[in-house]
Amino acid sequence: MNQRGRLRVMLFDKSAGRAAILEQALKDQGCEVVARLSDGDDVFKRVQELQPDVVFVDMDIPDRDTLESMRLINREQPRPVIMFAAQSDGATIEEAVRAGVSAYVVDGLNPSRIRPIMDVAIARFREYQALRNELDLTRNKLADRRDIDKAKGVLMRQKGLSEEDAYSALRKLAMDRNQKLGDVARMLLAAAELLG
Repeated sequence: MNQRGRLRVMLFDKSAGRAAILEQALKDQGCEVVARLSDGDDVFKRVQELQPDVVFVDMDIPDRDTLESMRLINREQPRPVIMFAAQSDGATIEEAVRAGVSAYVVDGLNPSRIRPIMDVAIARFREYQALRNELDLTRNKLADRRDIDKAKGVLMRQKGLSEEDAYSALRKLAMDRNQKLGDVARMLLAAAELLG
C-alpha cells in the first residue's frame, strides 16, 4: 500500500482496450495502478521493480508463459494474483491455482465485481501465506530436531557422554556462541564429517 493506504496494483493484459477498462475500474475503487503491461513485457521483472500489492491478469485464455510468470512470482515475490479469463477449462484453472493465482474469474471482467474479488483474493493469499509460513517453520523445527539428535549421537560416541550430557554440551556451545541449537548441531555434524 502507498502512503495514503491505497492498494498498488499492476495490470497485465494483452488487449489495450480491455486493460484501459480494468485500469479505470481499479482507479474508481481507489487503487493506484503502478503499471499497465502488455505482451512482451517481463511481468516478473516488473513485479520485482514496482513491488505492487496485487497483480491483475486479464486475458482470453492464460498461456504457458503467463502461468510460468505467475509461478515465478509466487515463488520469488509472493503477492495476490487475480486472473480474469474469457474462457477456460478445468485443467487451465488447476494449473493457474498451482502457479499461485489467488482468484481465477471466468467470463471476463465486470467492473462492479472488482472490489469483492480483490478482497477475497487478498484474504485467500494471506491465509495461504500463513499456512506456508507455518509449514516452513514446522519443517525447520523437524530439521533442527533431526540434526540435534544426530549431533548428540556424535558426542555420545566420540566423547562417551550420556544423551543428557551431550544435549547439555550442545546447548552450552549454542549459548556461548549466541547461535541457535540447530545451527550448532549442523556445525558439529559438518566438523565430524570433515574429520572422518
